[in-house]
Amino acid sequence: MAERVATLGLLNKRNGVSRDIVLKPGKAARIGDVVVRLRACEQTAPWEQEHYTGAFVQVDVAGSDKNWRRVFSGWLFKERPALNVVQHPIYDVWVKSCAMTFPEGGPNSVAGTGLSNTGEAARSSAKKSPTPDAEAPEPTAPAIAADNATR
Repeated sequence: MAERVATLGLLNKRNGVSRDIVLKPGKAARIGDVVVRLRACEQTAPWEQEHYTGAFVQVDVAGSDKNWRRVFSGWLFKERPALNVVQHPIYDVWVKSCAMTFPEGGPNSVAGTGLSNTGEAARSSAKKSPTPDAEAPEPTAPAIAADNATR
């Protein structure tokens, strides 16, 4: 999450002023009497069929009584803005982007080569299982079962 950066749009419907807010998860921005807080941002991987960009956003607005009220807390999606909307008479907030990285090579890539610096196969540091000295004897039926069969 630390390397992710979201760009959110904020519209003041009263004066028609729109601005971009760039935040990292866990950060907030105060613009006038509104605070926009980003908790998380996600993006589907490039190799996925459907692409979604989402952000978990919290919006707090100062009322005329100077008390802060949370007017929205939830996920907003760039590709589906009507799925979840900030319902406020003055402010509108939406997701514009979420910058994040993905592993190269896609879902079928392997994290490591399994080779040491010398090109030899790397040995595991896990404790080895003991090797059996001889084959285990065949299991026998319990003595209780044999005793009950003779009665």
